[in-house]
Amino acid sequence: MKTITKVLIPNRGEIACRILRTLNRMDIPGVIVYHPVDADSPAVEMALEKVELNGATPVSAYLDVEQIIKACKQTGADAVHPGFGFLAENAGFARRLEQEGILFIGPLPETIEMMGDKVAARTFCLENNFPLAPSVAQSGTDKDFIASAKKIGLPLLIKAAAGGGGKGMHIVQEPGALEQAVLLAKDEAQRFFGNDLVYAERFLEKSRHIEVQVLADHYGNVIHLGERECSIQRRFQKIIEESPAPALDSKLRRRICAAAVEITRKAGYRNAGTVEFILAPDGEFFFLEMNTRLQVEHPVTEMVTGLDLVELQICIARGETLPLTQKQVRAKGHAIELRLYAEDPENDFLPSTGQLLVYQMPSGDAVRVENGFTRGMTVSTAFDPMLAKLIVHGNDRTKAIELGLKALEGTLVLGVTTNADYLARILCFPAFAASKIHTGFIPMHAQALKPPQLSIEERKLLLAAAALSSREFIDPAFNVPEPYAFFGDWRN
Repeated sequence: MKTITKVLIPNRGEIACRILRTLNRMDIPGVIVYHPVDADSPAVEMALEKVELNGATPVSAYLDVEQIIKACKQTGADAVHPGFGFLAENAGFARRLEQEGILFIGPLPETIEMMGDKVAARTFCLENNFPLAPSVAQSGTDKDFIASAKKIGLPLLIKAAAGGGGKGMHIVQEPGALEQAVLLAKDEAQRFFGNDLVYAERFLEKSRHIEVQVLADHYGNVIHLGERECSIQRRFQKIIEESPAPALDSKLRRRICAAAVEITRKAGYRNAGTVEFILAPDGEFFFLEMNTRLQVEHPVTEMVTGLDLVELQICIARGETLPLTQKQVRAKGHAIELRLYAEDPENDFLPSTGQLLVYQMPSGDAVRVENGFTRGMTVSTAFDPMLAKLIVHGNDRTKAIELGLKALEGTLVLGVTTNADYLARILCFPAFAASKIHTGFIPMHAQALKPPQLSIEERKLLLAAAALSSREFIDPAFNVPEPYAFFGDWRN
């Protein structure tokens, strides 16, 4: 058993706020490290103790291992919760903390090295007879790799071995496009992850992206908390996730979850993790990767199970046994997460930047908002363009979709373009409502998901309605100053 007296969070935005909420409830002091661009962020305001980081860029500051260790020693933090992104799956960081006697709330460094690297994880699964799609890892020259990749057959997906977030991924439909795709993937992999190793796997068209949340303690106990559907993606990046996965029969669900548990157990995994699979239209499923950290979409699992995954991570890190068995896991209802991005869906989802002039998030018992911004903050290109996550929970999927639309109606952002309307159009789309979803859903329905074209008169009416519903417009326009107010309802 290990004691945790203070936890440092080397992260920012909504995940930093999320971790702080659990720490506060558990009466464990939390420390935030931050770059000056985040000085006025909710996470920094929320933390009782904070340490400023220096760096040539904001991202480089959050990736500075030595600064973070120094901040731990300065504040007396004896544990670190990395959240997701940045150093969350960095085995070197976890090992440095271990050397300094600081507890890493996550798996062991050796496990991150084995399962966090996609090529190493696939080798592990191959050696242990877990289902894998036909693939080949880069070895030797680019020419040799391309020759080996051609033998798998088209279409192909070229992927960065150390990748994530859809970076360094390219679909190849024609033989002549393979060489260029490999070069692009290698270049992106080097730029984003500092590692240009790539691999190729058979691209399964109209497949689904199913992932399983797993938990494992230090005593050999491994359970799953059900699966999540993550097939609604743009540019390989998820924008809508839900649990449970729709249109998945109980037998197939049990097989996928059982495979995730066995992979986790065989890997000697500890703490919370996610095993991801590709589900082919014929019902076959294949290991995709394992995320050795908390997932962005973990709230949908929390909503249906009633569990706090951050709390469970901390308990496991302290050396406690899992507080529940597989039979005690109960999932109720249906949850959907909508990722609100500062981006323009009508311009190839390009990020949008600017100051948040109006920033209103929905509220109510049926919606949970994970948010890292406030009005007046500036959205820049320094970080991922996700603004917030809207999570709803209903008795069934139909009710969850209805609640999701209501949450989007209660979302108002001015100053940057967002994907809020686009998310609403997906929720309303007949194929989505009918659970006819797959990873190619967005490109397949690109034209149908475009916004309706409005006439000039309709645009004028909408702008007038928006202005009349805004306090910022109404107050200066219609409040009458003294002495004129004395005369009653007088207008100049």
